[in-house]
Amino acid sequence: MAAMRRFLILALLLPLAAAAQAPEPPAGFRIVNRTGVEATALHAVRSPRGAGNDWGNSLLTAGRPLPINGGFRVVPSDPAACRFDLRLVLADGRESVLPEQDICANRTIELATAAAPRPPPPPASLVPQAPPNQAARNVSTGSGFIIAADRVMTNEHVVNGCNRIILRTPEGRWLAATPPARVDAALDLAVLAVPGLPGPILPFRAGPPVRRGEGVVAYGFPLAGLLSSDPKLTRGEVNGLAGIADNRNQIQISAEVQPGNSGGPLLDMQGHIVGVVVSKLNAQRVAQRTGDIAQNVNFAVRSEAALQFLTRAQVTPRSLPSQGAERSAADVGDIAHRSTMFIRCER
Repeated sequence: MAAMRRFLILALLLPLAAAAQAPEPPAGFRIVNRTGVEATALHAVRSPRGAGNDWGNSLLTAGRPLPINGGFRVVPSDPAACRFDLRLVLADGRESVLPEQDICANRTIELATAAAPRPPPPPASLVPQAPPNQAARNVSTGSGFIIAADRVMTNEHVVNGCNRIILRTPEGRWLAATPPARVDAALDLAVLAVPGLPGPILPFRAGPPVRRGEGVVAYGFPLAGLLSSDPKLTRGEVNGLAGIADNRNQIQISAEVQPGNSGGPLLDMQGHIVGVVVSKLNAQRVAQRTGDIAQNVNFAVRSEAALQFLTRAQVTPRSLPSQGAERSAADVGDIAHRSTMFIRCER
């Protein structure tokens, strides 16, 4: 009986010993070149990259290209880092880029498609600045964000009736919008052409569909002239999937917004656009009708409606699926900050 008991104990302990001896997976993640051309440079930069979109130094040793179907293991200095922008520079001058890859969920990433590199933006010194007209008799302000090269999205009511529209970049430069703006008054959306924009493009969410209760971040410039001039971040949730009177082009949010937030981005916790901040409920009018003060009822134009408008305006934005671990509100704010503009309308 004692011998049988010892056998059972060993049988129970053996699987544990085998599990303890199993090798740990290799650190980092692997990049595989499936472009059909050897790569002369490889870049892996934690998302989001800096305001200058700097890729940094190549990870490949000089004179040792990454061959076709070859792999390269990247070990991040921060083991908790999950999202990276990846880039291969090919021997024929093209490049293969995959932004915002979740390397914690996918440890092997293949780069297969390549295209000619985008021309670099003109130096800031060559872009003429457009300082505010201090003699303007009527001035209003709002927010906007970069959705394509030299294109900014905002609300139609932010730019309606303006004689001159200028935008302040995160670096503090003033740039002029080139008329005419493309607008949709029914959706309350507008797209401005602004040559010389320095910041990166904010991607729209390609899926999955937005749900009630999802966390969102609003970013913009509320109450200009009263609050500080820097942008403000508020965090909330998606409360409803329609606006007032069942307006299906809008969603209701609890992220607090004020006058001046109009036209700013509403981002999910991956840093992707899910809406364009448009309005808040008029609490005074509601109180007059109901005797109760409605609190923190705000609205944004749905990203789907915004994308349809951009198609009609012949603007091609970026879209990315929202997958993997959520970012912190501070990280989402860093993403929004590089691409969100203060808009000044002069009449």
